[in-house]
Amino acid sequence: MKLAASLVCAIFTLAWAPGVSAQSYPVNPIRLIVPFPRGRCPGSRRGGWCWGGDGAIPPGWWHGVLRRLAIAMFASALLVAGAAIAQQYPTKPIRLIVPFPPGGPTDTHSRWAAQQLNVAFGQPVVVENRAGAAGIIGTEAAAKAAPDGHTLLGGNPGPLTIAPSLRKQLAYDPVRDFAPITLIARNASAWCVHPSVPVKNLKDFVALAKARPGKINFATPGVGTVGHLAIEHLATLTGIKMNHVPYKGAALYTVDLLAGNMDFAQIQIFQAAPYVRAGKLRALGVTAFTRSPLLPEVPTAQEQGVKDYSSYNWNGVLAPAGTPRPIVDRIHGVLAKALANPETRKQMEAIGYEVSGDGPAEYAAFLKSEIEKWAKVAKAAGIQPE
Repeated sequence: MKLAASLVCAIFTLAWAPGVSAQSYPVNPIRLIVPFPRGRCPGSRRGGWCWGGDGAIPPGWWHGVLRRLAIAMFASALLVAGAAIAQQYPTKPIRLIVPFPPGGPTDTHSRWAAQQLNVAFGQPVVVENRAGAAGIIGTEAAAKAAPDGHTLLGGNPGPLTIAPSLRKQLAYDPVRDFAPITLIARNASAWCVHPSVPVKNLKDFVALAKARPGKINFATPGVGTVGHLAIEHLATLTGIKMNHVPYKGAALYTVDLLAGNMDFAQIQIFQAAPYVRAGKLRALGVTAFTRSPLLPEVPTAQEQGVKDYSSYNWNGVLAPAGTPRPIVDRIHGVLAKALANPETRKQMEAIGYEVSGDGPAEYAAFLKSEIEKWAKVAKAAGIQPE
């Protein structure tokens, strides 16, 4: 009986003792032996000789291999996830912000783009006109929107390529805060006056302006728009002084010009042509390098002695920076396909547009070059940032 009791106690002690030891472990410093020399990249003895953060240095070449493998796997996962997101996009209606009033070229091109995306994606694309501050208000709203592809911007040179030279405190950076998608088209303008103004061409107008310095009013879509700097550039090159009257869009000042309430304005050729043909406006010159087929009788600025002068308005579609690239590419694919259609190109060219279709990389490079160009014009005109 005593032997059986002793045996039971011994078995119980053996079963219980390891648990007590595990609970009290460790009682001394632990030594972890790494059978490799120290490498170039920090690792950890605790996590093996490849990973961690206590200062141990694993073999550099093997750590580099694993690191590159991890980066490649992570990048592959991002591509797969991005592709999945793009396939599901859009999951709700898309908002396309136009930073100008309805009726102007930015609004027209944006509504064309909205129609293409609506047909391709089967989701409503709502055009939201948010005018003010020469396009800056709407552009800022787009820059601050969630970068998920459900908010887009109708791009215009004023707030994107000119404002950086004229505004001290711009709440967005045109290069850093946007993801360019597609450059749709560009077109030139015509310098127009009311028929009551006693001039027939640009040379006559320059002579009149010099005889009446500061008394001729010229209209633009707002301070810092391409229409503003284009006329300021003309004034600098010809040595004339005029009075700037900013509006909230081209459509608004065109009404005043037609009524004889404005002296001089720059109107896109396709919009000016009907009024010129009807005798309601007089075109003094065009801002393109070559004459327009819509107004073939109107000479360019260079033909009239203003060398190296040109000015184009352009429109495109952008998204907030951080929008997944697969979504950007999918939107561009829809718009580029539509712009490559011969019928679409014919229709746009018939009203004076030069069709583009440039994608994200080309559009981004174009924006940077335009920012540099208008910065030089602003400096030469003596325009100080406000």
